[in-house]
Amino acid sequence: MTMTTIQTAPIDGQKPGTSGLRKKTRVFMGQHYLENFVQAIFDGIGGVAGKTLIVGGDGRFYNDTATETILRMAAANGAAKVIAGQNGLLSTPAASHLIRSMKTDGGIILSASHNPGGIDEDFGIKFNMPNGGPAPESVTNAIFDVTKTIETYQIYNGDTVDLSTLGHSALGEMQIEIVDPVSAYVDLMQTLFDFPAIKAMIASGTKIRFDAMNAITGPYASAIIEDLLGATKGSVVHGTPLPDFGGMHPDPNPTWAHELMDEMMGSDAPAFGCASDGDGDRNMIVGPNCYVSPSDSLAVIAANATVAPGYAGGLKGVARSMPTSAAVDRVADALGIECYETPTGWKFFGNLMDDGRVSLCGEESFGTGSDHVREKDGVWAVLMWLNIMASTKKSVPQIMQDHWEKFGRNYYSRHDFEAIETDKADAMITALRGKLAGLSGQTFGTLTIETADDYSYLDPVDGSTSAHQGVRVVFKGGARFVVRLSGTGTSGATMRLYAEKLDMTNFNQDPQVALADVLSVAHEIIQTEAFSGRTAPDVVT
Repeated sequence: MTMTTIQTAPIDGQKPGTSGLRKKTRVFMGQHYLENFVQAIFDGIGGVAGKTLIVGGDGRFYNDTATETILRMAAANGAAKVIAGQNGLLSTPAASHLIRSMKTDGGIILSASHNPGGIDEDFGIKFNMPNGGPAPESVTNAIFDVTKTIETYQIYNGDTVDLSTLGHSALGEMQIEIVDPVSAYVDLMQTLFDFPAIKAMIASGTKIRFDAMNAITGPYASAIIEDLLGATKGSVVHGTPLPDFGGMHPDPNPTWAHELMDEMMGSDAPAFGCASDGDGDRNMIVGPNCYVSPSDSLAVIAANATVAPGYAGGLKGVARSMPTSAAVDRVADALGIECYETPTGWKFFGNLMDDGRVSLCGEESFGTGSDHVREKDGVWAVLMWLNIMASTKKSVPQIMQDHWEKFGRNYYSRHDFEAIETDKADAMITALRGKLAGLSGQTFGTLTIETADDYSYLDPVDGSTSAHQGVRVVFKGGARFVVRLSGTGTSGATMRLYAEKLDMTNFNQDPQVALADVLSVAHEIIQTEAFSGRTAPDVVT
């Protein structure tokens, strides 16, 4: 094999967001596109000469080719070693764990998370820091700066790299280690949860349905839930990772995990249902005729975490993203621990965890995790719920009713308006920001606005400020709505509208009914239809 310097030129639009760079797969397959961005990662982090990296991804189309390209480029740039998942596979939390446990200099994760996969769908790439968490804005900005000036990249050409065989090899002077993508993660989970108690509960007749959505968590769930915990073979469905996710949209919410929802809402539902996403960092929890919102899931886990051996000593603190409901806030208050509110993006939680301030964190977008890694972790959340069920001897519906009786219910919903033309979405948010100063005191039906602002966050650890993180409108009595544009899609803009209202007495309403007045006022203020032409959301969670 020979090392080659390739002449190239900047390619527009390679600015990474909070979850790295996401584009259509065919864009990444274009001439120099992937290579330019990988070289920009290497240069943006100060080079990789002498460094050790983790590389792996969720197995979507182009994952294997991209993994081999990264290995070739790492070798040409002087990396000492790359540790890659067998066949290029690694869930995002498993990659975070390997970065931390093997004390590497970071890692490159190939995924577009919950977005569809395939040659005509989505692909993504991001760099995670030595702490195992997503790169902060200072690093992503440095990477972006390189993409705007890049002239060359280095790569080894020649024979193919064997990603299928476990063990050690070399590429030039660089060592390559191909590892089982599942085993180290499974070992970690066994240190955190009471596997014997969960196994006994399952043996007593508790039936489980885990929908892996033909994505990366299938092998992890099969190894843990079926092989170690003894659930019946077939408890994990859609368990084989496929390049196009079998045509599924690997987003664990009631809209896209509709097969699971139909089963769990049916007459012969299993005791526990769950799903995870493309790269394994998200989760959805469902009981028989009982959907658990991610915000409620975070609160329940916070209230019961000490039943799991890894958290028996208590939580240091908790954190939630600003759009996530305040359900966990009241749990933290009851426990006498700090509750932090951050912008959306796991990197903000990483700072708090690295500083020893929080043990548990979560986002309304189906992401929950703890300080065992520096990413949200879908399988971890599923095991925590199973541990809570095994310890309390309660069903999912009973756990939720008991929780609401103690803390009240935060009725909560997120409405996604997807692929809005970017200029229209920007104009909508700009107009909304222009109204904020005059909204306080205005009354809409029975709702009176108490405060309205454009959320800004001062990081208590590093002192950095993150502005324009979402528009908040809070009504007297605590009901509120939040509006922000999401950066997780690959075309246009997604407007996310979040609505919340606390009820201390009536726990069994349909959330859409309970929140109807808040949502109506929100659309009146935002002027959603006037700007976007939309009258209804694409996804409701």
